[in-house]
Amino acid sequence: MLRLDGNRGPRVLIIQPELLMQNKYQDKFGYPVQRTAGKVKPQMAGWIQDFIRHSPFCVLATSNADGNCDASPKGGTPGFVKVLNDRQLFIPDVAGNKLFHGYGNIESNPKVGLVFFIPGHNQTVRVNGGVRVIDGAELQNVKLEVHDPDEKAEVLQGLLLDVEESYSHCPRALKFSKLWDVEEISKNIARPPLPPKEPGI
Repeated sequence: MLRLDGNRGPRVLIIQPELLMQNKYQDKFGYPVQRTAGKVKPQMAGWIQDFIRHSPFCVLATSNADGNCDASPKGGTPGFVKVLNDRQLFIPDVAGNKLFHGYGNIESNPKVGLVFFIPGHNQTVRVNGGVRVIDGAELQNVKLEVHDPDEKAEVLQGLLLDVEESYSHCPRALKFSKLWDVEEISKNIARPPLPPKEPGI
């Protein structure tokens, strides 16, 4: 049984991986400075936890045992992903398109990656770890936390994530893309850059 007040059943064993694996691209292009390398931690610092509590959007990356990948957007009101403690997160699964690509991948490979965003904030937070599926029947005190829910919106189940790596990511990509540029957003709302999506796409 999972409760969102942090009280739950037997403690889950957390296995800490090697956090900083050397690879050939570091040999080719250079190594991270100590400040960057040292920020990758096997637990979530207070600032990381607060960022997640304020985040309304994240992307969940998965792959199956054959290496087939999926990246699924997850959204809700700020803090819809729950920080249980400095080593665990709960990610609710709100009813959607019923493809369940990510959950299918998790059946053969429980390793996932998350990147969290806050609109207008150029920092992001990344969390990697192992997950297990929590059935809806096991959930207590779990509420639907989304803006403008439709008739299909409900929490079906969720993922309990044991943190193996967590760190903040530098703002360069969001600055390079001007993702939160108010003028660009307003222009795209007033004059969408694409025609309406056709059915079946």
